Amino acid sequence: MPKAKPVLGLDIGTSAIKLVQLKESKRGYSLQNFAMAPLPPEAIVDGAMMNSTVIVSSIRQLLQSQRIKNKEAGIAISGHSVIIKKITLPAMTEEELEESIQWEAEQYIPFDINDVNIDVQVLTPEPSEQGQMDVLLVAAKKDMINDYLAVVQEAGLTPVLVDVAAFCVENAFEVNYELPQNETVVLVNIGAAVININVLNRGITAFTRDISMGGNQFTEEIQKQLNVSYEEAEALKLGGGATQDAESVVPQEVERVILSVSENLAGEIQRSLDFYAATAADSHVSHIYLSGGTSKLPSLYKVIENKVGVPVEILNPFKNVEFDPKRFDPEFIRDVGPSAAVAVGLGIRTADDK
Repeated sequence: MPKAKPVLGLDIGTSAIKLVQLKESKRGYSLQNFAMAPLPPEAIVDGAMMNSTVIVSSIRQLLQSQRIKNKEAGIAISGHSVIIKKITLPAMTEEELEESIQWEAEQYIPFDINDVNIDVQVLTPEPSEQGQMDVLLVAAKKDMINDYLAVVQEAGLTPVLVDVAAFCVENAFEVNYELPQNETVVLVNIGAAVININVLNRGITAFTRDISMGGNQFTEEIQKQLNVSYEEAEALKLGGGATQDAESVVPQEVERVILSVSENLAGEIQRSLDFYAATAADSHVSHIYLSGGTSKLPSLYKVIENKVGVPVEILNPFKNVEFDPKRFDPEFIRDVGPSAAVAVGLGIRTADDK
């Protein structure tokens, strides 16, 4: 049987769509295509598609500009419509698990069981002495999944898998970094509207949480406190020079707002890790890896490092991925790397992945 080709990684984020196409060889992965398209504010709000026309059009433009032939795509979901729980069940076969999970899930999911799609992953290959096993339970609202599938299909692609953003980042991390076998590391993906936290203990997910905040908070605070337009605030956040509308804005003022929002964001991450620590026997975190477009704000990783007291590093999802420097500017790839973690994590999957 020939090995299935990796799917097209399509990350439909709140502020931009990222597309990654990888090729697998004996040496690892090589980058075939990479492109991004910004989305207007309010196109996606709280994970809900408010303007599917512009999203479909953006995906089509990406496919045309990159002359993409592969139509099989993988997409990622996150936010409050997705529930992830690590649960302990009596040891059982996969068939028994499939049969009983609907009943088990009802105890842990705050939605009507008929409104969600459910999937499970056994985390412990061998049952414990007590005859139990750890299972990761994932439930996602059907209507949200259907909205995402609809825009992907309308854009001319065939969606073959739906993953969770936090696990996509984990896939990208595993391909590019050595998975610490005896340590706990935290993957924090900071997008425009959602922060995905994934705690890996000895290489296995021990805790996940999505926080409804992100890069948009910085833009909105700059807009509000410095009295500039949303576009101006976005440019100031990214360090762009002020245009005529915002000539009176002092760089120190922007820095002050960014620092204040960074403190709030770091506080939320700290609270999540405190919650994990309260429930875990071995909760010492050795390292935090940041990804997502917002992770590139220079002061943010320092604030998180000081707040949590753990070394913080920006994750590079192209670290072990080969690419042709004649086709892809290395400076550009380095710059956009943190934004591409979810798309890379999708792009290493195949249609027949279980």
